[in-house]
Amino acid sequence: MTALLELSTITQSFAKGEGRELKVLDNVNLTLSEGELVGLLGKSGSGKSTLLRIIAGLITPSAGKVAFHGQGASDNALDISMVFQSFALYPWLTVLQNVELGLEALGVPEKEMRKRALDAIDLIGLDGYESAYPRELSGGMKQRVGFARALVVNPALLLMDEPFSALDVLTAETLKTDFLDLWIERKIPLKSVLLVTHNIEEAVLMCDRILIFSSNPGRIAAEIKVDIPHPRDRQSAAFTAMVEQIYTLMTSGMQKRDFASVRSSEMTMHDKLPRVSPNQLSGLMEALMASPYNGRADIPELDQALGMGTEDVLHLVEALRILKFAEVAEGDIHLTAAGQIFADADTQKRKQIFAEHLIHNIPLAAYVYRVLQSRPGNTAPRIRFITQLEDHMVEEDAIEALSAVTSWGRYAELFAYDDNTEMYSLENPSA
Repeated sequence: MTALLELSTITQSFAKGEGRELKVLDNVNLTLSEGELVGLLGKSGSGKSTLLRIIAGLITPSAGKVAFHGQGASDNALDISMVFQSFALYPWLTVLQNVELGLEALGVPEKEMRKRALDAIDLIGLDGYESAYPRELSGGMKQRVGFARALVVNPALLLMDEPFSALDVLTAETLKTDFLDLWIERKIPLKSVLLVTHNIEEAVLMCDRILIFSSNPGRIAAEIKVDIPHPRDRQSAAFTAMVEQIYTLMTSGMQKRDFASVRSSEMTMHDKLPRVSPNQLSGLMEALMASPYNGRADIPELDQALGMGTEDVLHLVEALRILKFAEVAEGDIHLTAAGQIFADADTQKRKQIFAEHLIHNIPLAAYVYRVLQSRPGNTAPRIRFITQLEDHMVEEDAIEALSAVTSWGRYAELFAYDDNTEMYSLENPSA
């Protein structure tokens, strides 16, 4: 197959002040051939969207090379379109005017521009809504406008950045099916598609190849070829087996610095933390302890039983793992002895157990606690911790980590936090 896109040793770092840098992508190599729909599968914050923007020519990588048709991506910007997670429509423009924008920027004559825009609107299933404004459309219809706007310029490569994640389940399924039909039947003038997602079933349903992205920094940790013919049956043994295989890979600790796989003894204060509530963690441990799991469950089956998104389930599993309430192996999760004791304990005993596991397994929680113990009045401002974290983490990850620790610390009555004053204090200074 002819190579359409080639990435060679792409690295991306961002300055964090005082000469420090935060590496988001590290040594990413990727070849995308004509006729392929390839998925980048990984958790939020793993650098997937940054990679898309590098490919689109919106960001210049710190190191490495992007070749599109053998040339730099910025030299071929008109051959690349992107569909975003957010609908990114201009509210004061009609559907037709939103779709025409790209053609207008290219200087396409008005008559041809109108015909191509109407054809794209018809193709994507919005015929009859040409004069409607975004406020009149549902979420699925708005995203269809986004697809029409991306396709109307006849790009060779379509980049999709979690285009279905903002939609409800039924709407997302319909749009996925419609897009796949257009792609498989070659009704759209695309040579290749690169899809960013964190949904395992979505990747298996749509893609020819799946590249699993690890985190901290982002890199391609594994590649899986999907040989299941279209249309794909989610209930088939082949589909189920591939979903199971990917769950196993994503929870097997392939990449040491990915917080899904970091063992708690190796964690540092500046590692990412999954932001899940103590109530969710308690509920999951109770569910795992009860029948039919009796302390052990297959993660894909658990995902279906809970009815949550894949990433949400993985975050819960990761939190139990780094807190040492559970262990994960070969796509299965089982409660540790501490997790089983927690699930059977009363509320006060649970708080005591949770506090002990926070102090011993989550360095950031232990650090906040030590600072409060050492300061006069046993208090400290939020800015004291967030500033230190942002020296080593991107702002979003720093906020997520401190928010997680704050929620967990409150639940365990390890320390208190006043959102009005943005001050932490010891829950029990004499403890």
